[in-house]
Amino acid sequence: MIPRIHKRGSETIGLIRYLYGPGTHEEHVDPHLIAAFDPLTPDPGRDPSATYEQLQRLLDQPVNALPVGRRPKKHVWHLSVRAGPEDPILSDEDWVAIARRMVTATGIAPDGDDAACRWAAVRHADDHIHVVATLVRDDGRRPRLNNEARRAQAEARAIEADYGLRKVSPGDGTAAKRPTSAERHKADRRGQQRIPREELREAVRRSVAGAASEEEFFGRLAAAGLRIRRRIAPSGDTLGYTVALPGDRNAKGEPVFYSGSKLAPDLSLPRIRERWTRASEDATSQPALPSVTGPASARRHATAAAWQALLVIDHGDDSVIAAQITATGEVLDALAHTSAAYTRHELQAAATAFERASRSHVRAARRHGHALRRAARDLVHSGTAFGRGEDSATTAMALDMLIFLVIAAATWHAKKQHAQQAEAARRAAVHLRAAYQSAAARPMTLLHQRGTRLAPTWQRHHSTAIRQALPELADQILAEPGWPALAATLDEARTAGHNPTTLLTRAAARRELDSAERMSDVLVWRLRRMAGLPADPQNSQGQRVGVAHAVSSPERAVHIGTRPANNPPRRR
Repeated sequence: MIPRIHKRGSETIGLIRYLYGPGTHEEHVDPHLIAAFDPLTPDPGRDPSATYEQLQRLLDQPVNALPVGRRPKKHVWHLSVRAGPEDPILSDEDWVAIARRMVTATGIAPDGDDAACRWAAVRHADDHIHVVATLVRDDGRRPRLNNEARRAQAEARAIEADYGLRKVSPGDGTAAKRPTSAERHKADRRGQQRIPREELREAVRRSVAGAASEEEFFGRLAAAGLRIRRRIAPSGDTLGYTVALPGDRNAKGEPVFYSGSKLAPDLSLPRIRERWTRASEDATSQPALPSVTGPASARRHATAAAWQALLVIDHGDDSVIAAQITATGEVLDALAHTSAAYTRHELQAAATAFERASRSHVRAARRHGHALRRAARDLVHSGTAFGRGEDSATTAMALDMLIFLVIAAATWHAKKQHAQQAEAARRAAVHLRAAYQSAAARPMTLLHQRGTRLAPTWQRHHSTAIRQALPELADQILAEPGWPALAATLDEARTAGHNPTTLLTRAAARRELDSAERMSDVLVWRLRRMAGLPADPQNSQGQRVGVAHAVSSPERAVHIGTRPANNPPRRR
C-alpha cells in the first residue's frame, strides 16, 4: 500500500472537482464519498441534490471563520492511498477503515478529538482513494503534522499486515522524486514511455560515470544533446547547473529545465564534485594500472576492480562499502552506455534499477571507490564493444563478477534495513543475469563443444581434479550443463602449464560459490582470468594447436616424457 501526501493547495473546490470529475483521461469511475468527518457530509457523486460547492463550504468553514490575515495561504491537504497491483480489490468498507486510520495516524483527525480538522475521503477507482482535508481545526488552531509522511508510511505497513496485502518496502528519503501526475499526463499526451525528468536523470548519470573533471562532465552533457544552463558566481565559479531535453517545453514554449538535485539527491553539482575531489586526492596513492587498449581490456579492468570491491563489501567499514556501491552504479552506467546492441537493453535496465541502490543514509567515503570509477572511465573511453569475439566474451566475464558484486550490495543493504535499496539491487541482478546469458552464449557454446570432444581419459582426469579441489561441491558441478565448458577450460589451463587442481583450489578460495546459479560458469571465468587465458575460446585455438607435446591422454603424457600438470614429477 502506497500513501502519498501531495503538495498543499489553496483551492478546495478545484480538488473536489478533480476528484469527482471524469479524470484527465476519463479514468475516474463512479466517484463517491466513502467517509468524512461528519456522517451527514453531502456526497455530490451519488446524491443528485448535493453540489461540489456544498462540500467545499462545509470543509472550508473553519478556515473562513478566521480573520483574513490569519488564514493559511495553503490550507488544502491531500492524501492518496493506493493498493499494489497484486492486491485484491478492497470493498468500500475496507477503504473507510483505511481512510480513518490514515487521518488518525497523520494527525489530521486523532481519535477522540472532536475539534479536529475536517476531511472527506473519495473513491473513484478500484485501487485507491483520496483524502482531502482543510488545515484549520474546528477550534481555530492548526493541526500538528510533523513527519506526517513518515507516519502515513508506518500506518501503511501496519495496514498491509492486517489485510494481508503485499508489503511495500519503506523509503528512507534518499530516493529520486517520483513522477507527478502532471508529468505522467504530459508524457501520455506526447506518446512518451518515460517522463523527461527520468530521461534527464539517466543522461546525467551516464555523463558523470567515470568523469574526471567538471569540464569533462559538462562536455559529455553537451555531447548528449542536452540544453545546459550554469549558475555562475561573481567570481566566475560554477555554483550549479540545470538541464533540459531539446523538445521539452512548457505552455509558453520555453524549455523545461531541471536542476541536478531535482533529478536525484546525488546529482547536484556539489555532490558530483565530491567524486572528483576524492578521486584526485587518492589518485597518487593508487598503483599504476596498465593502459586500456580497447573494450576487451576495459572489461578485464572492470572485472578486476569488481573483484576488489567485492572483498571490501565482505569485510570493510560501512562508509567504505557505501563508496564501493556508489561507484558500482557508475560502472553499470558506463557498461550499459558502451555495450553491444544485444545486451544493451538489459544492461540499461540493470543500471536504472541499481540507481536506487547507490544511495542511502550511510555517507560514502568516496576516495575508496577510485578503482571502480577508473574502470567506469576506461569503459567510456574505450568505446562501444563489438557483439562478438573478445569484446563479447570479456563482457560475459565482467558481468559474471558484477552479478556477485550486486548481490553482495543487496545483502549489505538488507542487513542495514535499507529495504528499497536491497530490492533495487536484487532487481538489477536479475537484469544482469539476463545480459550475461546473451553475452556468454557464444563463448560457452564453443567451450561446451570443445569439452565434449575431449578424450574420455582427459574428461575423467579433470573430473578427478574437481573432486580433489572441491569435494563438497563436485557432484553438483559435474552434473551442471556447463561442466563440459569447465573441462575445456581446465584443459586449456593444463596445456598452458598450470596445475588444474591448484588453480581450482585458488579460484574456489577467492569467494564462496554457493550463491551462484551456475557454479561451473563462475569457475570458467575465474579460471580463464587467473590463468591469463583469452576470454574468447576462439582466440585460444592457435595456442592449443601450437603446444609442443600435444597428447591424447594422461598416460600418453607420461609415456612420451611430459606429465599431466596436476601430477608431480617422479623421482629418479
